[in-house]
Amino acid sequence: MFGHPRFRYQRRYRMPGMGDMKPAQFDYVAPGSVPEAVAVLAGRGPESRVLAGGQSLLIELRYRTARPALVVDVNGIPGLAEIAVEDGSVHVGALVRHAQLERARFDDPLAGLFREVAPYVGHPPIRARGTFAGSLAWAHPASEWCALAMAMGAGIELEGPAGRRTVPADSWFRGRFATACLPEELVTGVRLPRPPAGAVPAFAELRRTHGSFALAAALVVLRLVDGRVDWVRVGLANAADVPLRAVEAERLMVGEPPEPELLAEAAARAAAEANPPDEPHAPAAYRRHALATLVRRCLTRAVRARHEHPGAA
Repeated sequence: MFGHPRFRYQRRYRMPGMGDMKPAQFDYVAPGSVPEAVAVLAGRGPESRVLAGGQSLLIELRYRTARPALVVDVNGIPGLAEIAVEDGSVHVGALVRHAQLERARFDDPLAGLFREVAPYVGHPPIRARGTFAGSLAWAHPASEWCALAMAMGAGIELEGPAGRRTVPADSWFRGRFATACLPEELVTGVRLPRPPAGAVPAFAELRRTHGSFALAAALVVLRLVDGRVDWVRVGLANAADVPLRAVEAERLMVGEPPEPELLAEAAARAAAEANPPDEPHAPAAYRRHALATLVRRCLTRAVRARHEHPGAA
């Protein structure tokens, strides 16, 4: 129907003591266009999963935490792997890989933020295959991209049988691994508002090992005008069941000179907005302390960079 063969993937072996290490059988289809993909999802949405980068889905399939009857591979759909820089926004297609954002070279503070964050997303092979939109669709609380989308006020674009719609990031995330996407809808891209010229990004993360999920992470985009904070965004990862934007910390800083005492107070307020659960390697109190430290570091770096390079865009 779609120019690609349908097949069934069969489990071939089971490793003793390790549980099922191969996926349960599923049907596979690779549509060649967005309308074709939507048609498949409309017919079998609740029992299907979409494959883009696959860096999260394949793990779920392997350990059988996900057992879809159908996998819809969208990698052959043209036009979804582009980054488009427009007057007021940057559009990231659903098949844009992490590595593309790591190499972003357009002249905008958002490109600097992409380059700051991307190296913390897994390892190079993961960044070569995984997608920005896929991270938002998976909605892991520790995802750096989810925190970026929340802080920057991204809009997640969907297409389904009822047409197209855009869901703002603050309505997209519904909990751990839960989003506003309906089973019959396909994520086609993400639109991010561009920060004002002169804004400076900074990112910091705490993790146990290189490439592991963040225990806590913070990002800041800040602009100074006449020695005062004119515009600022603060995002937090693994600070709650959903990514957070520290709105109260932002309000505290706008219009004020970025003195160390203000930055410390803003960082403490950002941590107070968090509600992290206890985890074996990071109790909630420890993670709140870590978040305050990370936010303060980001704010300090952004302010220092602005002072050292006052003419930078």
